[in-house]
Amino acid sequence: MSETATTILAQFQTADGDKTGPPLSLPSSVTAEQLSVLINKFLENEETRPYAFYIDGREVVRSVQRDIIEGAQRSAEESLTIVYQPQAFFKVRAVSRCSATLTGHTEAVLTVSFSPDGKHLASGSGDTTVRIWDLATETPRVTCRGHRNWVLSLAWSPDARCLASGGMDNDVRLWDPITGKEEGAPLSGHRKWITALAWEPLHLNPTASRLASSSKDGTVRVWDAVRRRCLFTLAGHTAAVTCVKWGGDGRIYTSSQDRSIRIWNSDGTLHAALPGHAHWVNTLALSTDFALRTGAYDHTSSVSKDSADAQKRATDRYNDAKGKGSERLVSGSDDFTMHLWDPQNSTKPTARMVGHQKVVNHVSFSPDGRLIASASFDNSVKLWDGVTGKFLASLRGHVAAVYQICWSSDSRMLLSASKDSTLKIWDLRTRKLKLELPGHADEVFAVDWSPAGDCVASGGKDRTLKLWKH
Repeated sequence: MSETATTILAQFQTADGDKTGPPLSLPSSVTAEQLSVLINKFLENEETRPYAFYIDGREVVRSVQRDIIEGAQRSAEESLTIVYQPQAFFKVRAVSRCSATLTGHTEAVLTVSFSPDGKHLASGSGDTTVRIWDLATETPRVTCRGHRNWVLSLAWSPDARCLASGGMDNDVRLWDPITGKEEGAPLSGHRKWITALAWEPLHLNPTASRLASSSKDGTVRVWDAVRRRCLFTLAGHTAAVTCVKWGGDGRIYTSSQDRSIRIWNSDGTLHAALPGHAHWVNTLALSTDFALRTGAYDHTSSVSKDSADAQKRATDRYNDAKGKGSERLVSGSDDFTMHLWDPQNSTKPTARMVGHQKVVNHVSFSPDGRLIASASFDNSVKLWDGVTGKFLASLRGHVAAVYQICWSSDSRMLLSASKDSTLKIWDLRTRKLKLELPGHADEVFAVDWSPAGDCVASGGKDRTLKLWKH
């Protein structure tokens, strides 16, 4: 359809609702590139920055006329508010080939995780071992032995100097990623297996010495990783704790099979309970997860001069990720729904997100906090607005349950791992399938995208770890 030359009255606005510049009379054929030039001039940016533009939640990809006025059947005479959001300066390239198949595990690979600086990759397996891999040579570096049962969860300390693992043997163990040796005695005390691990964020504690572990026994323990002792136990859930997150404001968030979410202060006292789900709560994600996970390291993985410098960089990255508002939380449940929370301001959900036809297995905020992705046993991945919880799109292509999702560090792509033995990369701009990565011989349980964006690791039932590059 040809674009008719009409003019529109437009007002630029930030995602927080602040107006930028005066209302403008623009041709309806104005493109995203032309809007980008305008906003860079208004903001007097020394370096041209990429932006995404939204009108009524719809992105301007081609032009306002084609994407908004024709698509939503709006009148060109209406005044339009153009919400602009900064995009990452750097661009991650989609991984497209398997560069290495790493064998060595003798049982299924259950969890994989890149270190915050992107230099190490760890995998945990049903064979009771944790393996750390050399990414330069794509070969095994060290095998960490000590667990007596399946290794279910891994978490790197935000300074990348220590790896924590939790297993079916009820213990948490700490490893030196260079030597592969266990650092001291295991952290014992849980009566059932470990379900999740979370380190205290670097900007709150530059020594990265406190670690939280959640367990099937219904408790969360907070450990002093240096002195090897339990500082306090968070007991209040009446069923298994499924997930634990340590927020950037110091609070600890836990979800449970007792259908509730609890918020704890950093001294172990209960801050609030968030009821609302009708079945087990399986998964939690914070809008600042990516900044908290990577600490002082940006996409260049540059090293800080000292702990004070690292803490300052981590604080800046956290504040940038949080924006003017507060940290947001999303929860996914066996009741097929998700809830979006503003836990600092209310114990009621901001939005109840419905649409999945089966259990919601995994949720994740994009690194910029703008989008939420959810993976479900209904074979689909769904996208939601990270601020309002509004449904945006269904990403369909998998033919079996989707187990895990992860984002590229520039928030432009999403990766999903499925029971159907494939990985799929989705383009967030078009909301369509960008690439399919077949190669695994069985279900893919775990996937992670390196913080620098140059490598993806996946592991599954076929006992292999695969590295994918572009």
